[in-house]
Amino acid sequence: MTSTPTAARAPAPERPRRGRPGRTGRPGRPRVRAGLERAGYGLAGFALMIAAWYALHASGFVAAGLLPRPDEVVAAAWRGFTGQGLLLDVRVSVTRVFLGVAIGTAAAVPVGFLLAWYRPLRAMLDPLIGFFRALPPIALIPLVVVYFGIGEPARISVLVYASFFTAVIVVHEGIASIDPLYIKAARSLGASRTEVFTRCVLPLSVPQFLVAVRVALGVSWATLVAAELVAAQRGLGAVIQNAGNFFKIDEVYVGITLIGIVALAMDRVLRVLMRRATRWQERTGE
Repeated sequence: MTSTPTAARAPAPERPRRGRPGRTGRPGRPRVRAGLERAGYGLAGFALMIAAWYALHASGFVAAGLLPRPDEVVAAAWRGFTGQGLLLDVRVSVTRVFLGVAIGTAAAVPVGFLLAWYRPLRAMLDPLIGFFRALPPIALIPLVVVYFGIGEPARISVLVYASFFTAVIVVHEGIASIDPLYIKAARSLGASRTEVFTRCVLPLSVPQFLVAVRVALGVSWATLVAAELVAAQRGLGAVIQNAGNFFKIDEVYVGITLIGIVALAMDRVLRVLMRRATRWQERTGE
């Protein structure tokens, strides 16, 4: 008598392992953990910088009085916030940078589109944009004073100049790098030129717009001191210049540190907005 083979048992379904992203009921937990880990590394970097600062001060490598300790800089910042209107200086500088970036990038977006879509126009204007982008804004201060005076429009115009030419390059390169396959696919489905632009090109250009704003923001903060050379009475650049004129080194460090802190905070906020605005994109990780 031959025995019939027994039916093979179906393998039991694998139980999801806890802690893996995408297999648990709380997919946000690994993302939060990664964010905290990045924040911890960032704080560790700042801690190392402060420790190196203290070590350099204690070594005597820099002459006494030329390198204040971090706690002396903090004390000078506290004095500025409580009695010297340093908070007003921060607000004035943030307003100038915001206006410069907003006006410069708003003007750069259509120019970047035109350069990316029309090859003859790109061939004609690309050398000019490269020429003006290479000019340092501080070299234009005498002309700015002649044409705009010494008021607020003169300072804003320097930041607009720096933001515009930086954002034009980013927008142009971003739009020009869009995969033509998307446009060909849209046209093959019967989309008109307007529909291709509004439903294909514009959504694919959103990340590049935000990158242009982010790059222009960094350039504007780097140009702030040059912009506030134009007879500025308030602002972080003015704080640095006035402190340097009276050899108040700790206040110079206060102005420099505050520019870095505010610029970093604005950049982090912009990165969060970028992640939310481009959530539909496939991200390979940060």
